[in-house]
Amino acid sequence: MLYSFARFLCKIVLKIFFNVKVSGTSDFPDHGPVIVYSNHKSMWDPVIIGCTLKRPVFFMAKQELFDIPLIGFFLRSINAFPVKRNTADRKAIRKAIKLLSEGKVLGIFPEGTRSKSGDLLEPEPGLALIALKNRQTKLVPVAIKGNYKFFTDIEVIFGKPKMLDIKAERYTSQILKDISAQLFEEVHILMTS
Repeated sequence: MLYSFARFLCKIVLKIFFNVKVSGTSDFPDHGPVIVYSNHKSMWDPVIIGCTLKRPVFFMAKQELFDIPLIGFFLRSINAFPVKRNTADRKAIRKAIKLLSEGKVLGIFPEGTRSKSGDLLEPEPGLALIALKNRQTKLVPVAIKGNYKFFTDIEVIFGKPKMLDIKAERYTSQILKDISAQLFEEVHILMTS
């Protein structure tokens, strides 16, 4: 209920301040576990993705934001959950895996932080780690283009869903980084299309 209301308010704000153009959502899975992953340039990114999709999205957000009372309350109302950055946050990873096991949509920004320049940063291995824990999960890359200045265009391009088809005897941190980099390359392709 609170999610729907917050989403409704966010849609109004987006409509007032930006001209959001969306493509590719017709292929977005209407059920089952999904990881939607995107480049990350602005605090508006999760709001835009969450307002664009019909299904509720559960985003990971940095722990520090939840320590600010009003922002923490808002984030929880839109299904966000905390993750400690620069560490393997097992609690956040378990929460992400649980959400996928329940058939929900998980939102991840693999870069781990916002890119102030807009250039894509190297993705963290968490994307691959979480995807490998539930082989039924569909992965959907998203590219968000725009300068985020008020009253300008923001383009949101959803890629085709795919499933991870990679097998290894064991997944080292380097293998996980490589898989995440391969997946994130699809965001790069969408950014340059």
